[in-house]
Amino acid sequence: MTLSRSLKGSIALVTGAGSGMGAATARVFAAEGAHVAVTDYDLASAEAVAYEIAQEGLSCAAWGLDVSDPDRIRAVVGEIAAKFGGLDIVINNAGISAFCPIDSDAYDAVWAKSLAVLLTSHQQVIRAALPHLRKSAAPRIVNIASTEALGATSRDSPYAAAKAGVTGLTRALAVELGREGITVNCICPGPIATGMTAAIADDDKAVFAKRRTALGRYGQPEEVAHVTVSLCLPAASYITGATIPVDGGLMARNA
Repeated sequence: MTLSRSLKGSIALVTGAGSGMGAATARVFAAEGAHVAVTDYDLASAEAVAYEIAQEGLSCAAWGLDVSDPDRIRAVVGEIAAKFGGLDIVINNAGISAFCPIDSDAYDAVWAKSLAVLLTSHQQVIRAALPHLRKSAAPRIVNIASTEALGATSRDSPYAAAKAGVTGLTRALAVELGREGITVNCICPGPIATGMTAAIADDDKAVFAKRRTALGRYGQPEEVAHVTVSLCLPAASYITGATIPVDGGLMARNA
């Protein structure tokens, strides 16, 4: 058996690709020869990332996509498949920060938005993409969760619950879709240097990383992106239902 490690010609949809891990993922997929659909709530950000990728002579296009809007999801997925001639890979990466105390008056609103963006959108993107994935020779789905799904932080119950839901959704769909050759996996990033963590003081980041991670540092978006790419290779055909921490050893460390 010869298993390919090339993504050349594959068609990949990345949500939340206007910045951070999503942008890094779009760039890495494009560099590996994939046609990349760069989607983001902020169309200008998606277009900026797509422009950078295109300047390298690589294949991409940008779409504005609010993942809390199921009608827009269906429309964009259809446009992507029409433009590139199909769809092979779905990366559910779009996210928001959602910390809120349980006794806050805002809690119900934060809860509802967290589930809509961080969990419900994953299944809606997958459902819209499924007819196209079923035609692919190497269909791949990767859902981006968080180490907050594995061990929570105070006041983050909406976020932690949604991310834990992503890991459960991943396992269930891996079982449901496995006989069709569609793999479904989940990545749980730990402390990563992105826009979500930009407001944390550098000194605080350094203290946290040295205290909590085995590697003693924050990760970079590209380090997550390369794991995502690995799960989407044609050769990664026997990996499904997995939840993989990319966290510098945070979950492995007791003290």
